[in-house]
Amino acid sequence: MASTFGTLFRVSTFGESHGGGVGVVIDGCPPRLALDLADLQHDLDRRRPGQSKLVTQRDEADRAEILSGVFGGFTTGTPIAVLVRNNDHKSGAYEHLRDAYRPSHADFTYDAKYGFRDWAGGGRASARETIGRVAAAGIARRLLHEVAGVEVLAWVSSVHAIDAEVDPAQVSLESVEAHPTRCPDPDAAARMTEAIEQARHDGDSLGGVVDCIARGVPKGLGEPVFDKLDADLAGALMSLPAAKGVEIGSGFSGTRMTGLTHNDPFVPGPEGSIRTATNHSGGIQGGISNGEDVHVRVAFKPTGTIASEQTTVTRHGEATTLAARGRHDPCVLPRAVPVVESMVLLTLADHWLRQRALDVLPPLPERP
Repeated sequence: MASTFGTLFRVSTFGESHGGGVGVVIDGCPPRLALDLADLQHDLDRRRPGQSKLVTQRDEADRAEILSGVFGGFTTGTPIAVLVRNNDHKSGAYEHLRDAYRPSHADFTYDAKYGFRDWAGGGRASARETIGRVAAAGIARRLLHEVAGVEVLAWVSSVHAIDAEVDPAQVSLESVEAHPTRCPDPDAAARMTEAIEQARHDGDSLGGVVDCIARGVPKGLGEPVFDKLDADLAGALMSLPAAKGVEIGSGFSGTRMTGLTHNDPFVPGPEGSIRTATNHSGGIQGGISNGEDVHVRVAFKPTGTIASEQTTVTRHGEATTLAARGRHDPCVLPRAVPVVESMVLLTLADHWLRQRALDVLPPLPERP
């Protein structure tokens, strides 16, 4: 099913941007995990519209309702259903799109696939669909923290041509949330703000890159060949609206290195553990986590919906022009941060459960 993600920790999102609501059903969460609405609401608040002048001004509180799967403050092991109701959708602002295709949007391709599309707000192609992912990831975050002490944190590392200078090892939630851009470099954040505001003034939009690091990931997560951890992370992150590229570890910059400089030497760690001296692999080798920080980067294109007039065609192939109306993000990056975290969390939670399934076997004999 196109709206379902995961093998053991399975999430199925539902709803449209201008429907009654959006949400998710989570299946496979273990029982007896302490959970309340605050675990979900924190990141929903970070994702919601209207939180600063840099994002869309759609006025949605995005308050989550847990409909099932939680009793007395603990998960029961049964499916968890979460609903967020839509309250401030203004479908009339999209009436002019009934017969016209927005450039670089999903309008044309949805019509090509289904022969029908929801033109009000983009339907399932709207980034509002990610609410279900973020709500589910609140449960995954709680699970991973409880069982392994995993911390997943993302930040904006570039907007257009503005690059932040950030040491991933030093980034904290407080430094990310200190500025509306969610860039922990104050100087770069100020310049990003100016660029985003100028793009909005010009009826244009900007893209950029979100970095994400997962600390405390247990070694051994991931499957050989087709279900490699990095492959699943790449697929999860590329499923996000406006995502156009993913790097793991050194990514494309690794092509400019030699094997001697790119290889991560093994060294003795504390208490007899094994570590790597560097982390060009991004915490994943052979598709399996090695215990180092998992580091990914996601490239987001400029927002497809802009206020400037553009040439396009109608669904009948007739040339026309259009300029978007309504409320739109001039740059998706600030609100993409918790969504990137969510897909990393969902992927790690699924692979943790898959690895746990192997651990039910009795201990094997010591190797000779």
